[in-house]
Amino acid sequence: MRPQALKAGALDPAGLRELIDTALADFLYGPSPRVPAQRRRVNGGHDLDRTLASYVLAPGKRIRPLLCLIGWYAAGGGRDGEGEEAAVRLAASLELFHAFALIHDDIMDESDSRRGAPSAHRAFALRHRDRADPDAFGRNLAVLLGDLALVRCDEMLHSAGFTHRQYRALLPLVDTMRNEVVLGQYLDLRTAGPPGADAALAFRVVRLKTARYTVERPLHLGAVLAGAGARMLEACSAYALPLGEAFQLRDDLLGTFGDPAVTGKPVAEDLRSGKATVLMALAVRRASRSQARLLRRFVGDAGLDARGAAAVRRVLEDTGARETVEKMITARYEASLAALERAPFVPRAADALRRIADEAVTRTA
Repeated sequence: MRPQALKAGALDPAGLRELIDTALADFLYGPSPRVPAQRRRVNGGHDLDRTLASYVLAPGKRIRPLLCLIGWYAAGGGRDGEGEEAAVRLAASLELFHAFALIHDDIMDESDSRRGAPSAHRAFALRHRDRADPDAFGRNLAVLLGDLALVRCDEMLHSAGFTHRQYRALLPLVDTMRNEVVLGQYLDLRTAGPPGADAALAFRVVRLKTARYTVERPLHLGAVLAGAGARMLEACSAYALPLGEAFQLRDDLLGTFGDPAVTGKPVAEDLRSGKATVLMALAVRRASRSQARLLRRFVGDAGLDARGAAAVRRVLEDTGARETVEKMITARYEASLAALERAPFVPRAADALRRIADEAVTRTA
């Protein structure tokens, strides 16, 4: 594979996404004669493999693999015409890890939908209504599906063709990323419930679950694959961490004020689960007594209806919490762009990262 989108003058995010999807399809479906027979899982594999392939290849932003590839290019990857295939496979493996995280996350959050379709455990339950307890059966199958995604992630990672030096540099970073994701999810679960005013704790979850996992670590992985040193990794972090925070703050706003037809998730889901967001912490801190009572009454209520959700949204508006979060997003976006101006990145990679930053803060899904 000689990805043309990685050539000089053609560093296009849409083209990179196409490369990632092609690598995933080749790995999961194995249609090419170059793919060993034992990897042609879907064509002769079990239902779980077919379900995983459909789940992973469903339309998505591919933000983590995309950033991994751009990180590789930013640090000088591809200058000698070598290593493109390994870089694409490393990047694509992150989408398999993300599938694992999403599937298990939806089970823990009891989410009914993902990307505008039933979440994995709900889809399994709907498919097996003949079972005595289809909901439990669906959850059990989804746990296995998430486990399988993690297994396939490791298989893709370990068959990417890295050198021994690259393995030694990459694998500790992969382990660090995974540990951060687990800790972030643990804190997310621990802090959910009645609304609290601890914005610092909410920001810690943001940094672990999104700023590091979504932006910083993918950039680091790609840069490390290209042989980046400490200065390059510090530049990646300076760009990534504020942008990752802005990305999650936008996600929190969309989770409460977004259009479900666009976001693909019910607009009141975060409110029903009592997710501890910076948005909610700011509102609690500024709320009057009557507003605080309303938040305690509705936030974290699994039976929250549209009327109650609308009342909560009014409090988020009236306390200025929504406006403050918008300002936080703008400040972090500007900090990310300022870091990008100082970064020793290949110019075409810097341009791509600038476009990604724009998309991250203005997105509606």
